[in-house]
Amino acid sequence: MRSQLQQFRHSLLFKIILSVGLTLLLCVSAWSYFSIRFQRENTMRTIVDGSDRLSDTTRLALHYAMLHNSRDDIRQIVRNTGRQKSVEVVRIYDKTGTIQFSSRSTEEGSRTNIRNEACHVCHSNEPPLTRVPLEDRTRIFTAADGARSIAVLTPIYNEPTCSGPPCHFHPEDTKVLGALDMVMSLKQADAVLANFELNSMAMAAFVFLATSWIMIFIVLRFVKEPVKQLIAGTRLIAAGREIPSDTLDMEDEMGQLVAALNRMGRDITAKQSELNKQRDLYRAFFDNVPCLITVLSKDLRLIDFNREFADRFSPKSGDFCYHAWKGRDERCEHCPVQDTFIDGRSRCSEESGVHPDGSPAHWIVTTQPIRDENGTIVAAMEMCLDITQRRTLEQRLEKSEKKYHDIFNHIPNPVFVLDAETLAIIDCNDAVGRVYEQTRAQLAGRPFPDLFADGEDATFGERLKAFRPINRARHRTASGRMIYVDIMASPSELPERRIILAITRDITKRLETEQQLIQAGKMATLGEMATGVAHELNQPLTVIQTIASYLLRKVRKNETVDHAAMTEMAEGIRAHVERASKIITHMREFGRKSDIRRECVDVNAVLERAFEIFDQQLRLRSVAVERDLAPDLPRVMAEPNRLEQVFINLLLNARDSIEARTAEDANAPRRITLITRHTGDSVEISIADTGTGFADAIADRLFEPFFTTKEVGRGTGLGLSISYGIVTDYNGSIRAQNAPDGGARFIISFPVAQDDDTPSPA
Repeated sequence: MRSQLQQFRHSLLFKIILSVGLTLLLCVSAWSYFSIRFQRENTMRTIVDGSDRLSDTTRLALHYAMLHNSRDDIRQIVRNTGRQKSVEVVRIYDKTGTIQFSSRSTEEGSRTNIRNEACHVCHSNEPPLTRVPLEDRTRIFTAADGARSIAVLTPIYNEPTCSGPPCHFHPEDTKVLGALDMVMSLKQADAVLANFELNSMAMAAFVFLATSWIMIFIVLRFVKEPVKQLIAGTRLIAAGREIPSDTLDMEDEMGQLVAALNRMGRDITAKQSELNKQRDLYRAFFDNVPCLITVLSKDLRLIDFNREFADRFSPKSGDFCYHAWKGRDERCEHCPVQDTFIDGRSRCSEESGVHPDGSPAHWIVTTQPIRDENGTIVAAMEMCLDITQRRTLEQRLEKSEKKYHDIFNHIPNPVFVLDAETLAIIDCNDAVGRVYEQTRAQLAGRPFPDLFADGEDATFGERLKAFRPINRARHRTASGRMIYVDIMASPSELPERRIILAITRDITKRLETEQQLIQAGKMATLGEMATGVAHELNQPLTVIQTIASYLLRKVRKNETVDHAAMTEMAEGIRAHVERASKIITHMREFGRKSDIRRECVDVNAVLERAFEIFDQQLRLRSVAVERDLAPDLPRVMAEPNRLEQVFINLLLNARDSIEARTAEDANAPRRITLITRHTGDSVEISIADTGTGFADAIADRLFEPFFTTKEVGRGTGLGLSISYGIVTDYNGSIRAQNAPDGGARFIISFPVAQDDDTPSPA
């Protein structure tokens, strides 16, 4: 027996059983110890985590009610939470330690010491802590009956929504608004732990005994086989086969399951990443579209909206669209969203409202139905483009158009809008009816050249298209009355159409007044010429009187007159009568009213004709006349009679100026110089004298009406003014300057008549 025991003690079985048994005993004991310890810690951690999660869940459940300060909802949530199993009490403290809400209604309103109990963990420091770990916020205490409880304090932080819309209740600098205190009973947990410890010890004993018996059985039953397998494995290694380094056998079901799960995880991760990208892309498009986008429910409440809408109106989720958009308390009378819900069709309309600042707003509204997988309309998208600025510009444009239309109609001169190609009348202002005695409707569509009188220049139409001014054109009114007008043309444009703005100015009365002034000037000139003309007529009359006296004596004496002498006397009478008749005819033609017409005129011939009247007068006054007239001078467009009046006025002024100077200085030269030249595209006439000249200070006033430097009674002041008007009527110019050797020089310039210039009204 002893030998058997000794043999057994040295046997492999004993060694294995002893070593494995001791190891198993130690392992089971250690397992029991650490299992009980782990279970205790895990249970407490689970309870703490569960309490913390319950606190966070409760806090989140209270979040919406707190945002809207719904105290009844908060109180109901707290009490419902307090009714849960293992929850002893739920309290909500404010910053001062006052219990604002509690599952025990008797505690509400009571105040605890801010540095004791639940608040101590934060308010033990100055300033109070705002962030405290979960371990420090957890406390375990034992009641008078020996039952343990655990409490978790959860701070309630001031979030952006608490200081911003829609709450606006708490200032932004407040970090913590209060705390949620969740107290849970550990009675059940302690009972479970005690039972677990007892069961763990029994299980350890059972495992030890069962494992020992199984181990003995395995050793006895399976030692040889494993050894054989080990030997066989070594033989495989000896045979050169490699031992797989991968510890996972991918051929069995568990390996395939793990591989499938790995593939599924990779696929889910890839698809989720793609979905996240699509979601972020959609949201970026949704928020960055430069228009207002909202998603509305069937009761017209806001489900979603983009950033542009949020920034513009600061809406609340769930608010009615008509309240957020337009500040209305009831839906719009014509609602495109409602129509879209009714018939499922998209709508486009223009809406008006006000901006949050009270200014008017205008939008182009487009609606689109949103359907689910069954085709049912579950929401509607409303997209609005703000056209307030465009509408404001349109209103300003309408006002501006009305203003300029009023200005157009109140322009005192007739204004015609003509087609640039056909010169057809498109429109005209109100002044046209007053001047032309025709309405806008009567003139619309008529060619503008039809207004010209018969016989007018056929090139006027081309001159209008070239925007060249037309002076003294003759137009005929509806009643047949002839009027004189000046026409100015300028280019303009209408949409897809070129136009000409033709402005006419009725100068009929002005021309009549000018004619009266010109005629008065002629009469004044004739009056000044009377002395010279009388002297011119006196010579032929004296000759005729002498011949008549001679013949009368011969008759009284009954004497015959020699035939040759009679012929000579008859020729003398005829010659002097013709001279007198020519002078009278010239003065009669000069004195009559001239027609307002233009024709090709030889300037040299008109200047010579004007000089003939003063030739004898100037000789009697010892005034020398020097003439330097260019031969073959081009013609100019003017009226000879009126042009002669200009030259006569200048010759009279030259004569009077010379006499005024010689009255002071008898040795002063007496000379008038007449020069004509062709320079470029114009003809220049210069009339210079050696008289007194004029002061530089009055140079700008020489051509003003009724301005004269002569003594009172010696001039009317109309001569130069009338001359200036006549010259400018024929597109000419006149200027005065002092001559270097004394006296004044008047230089007149006329444009050379063109080939297409024909006799026409000036």
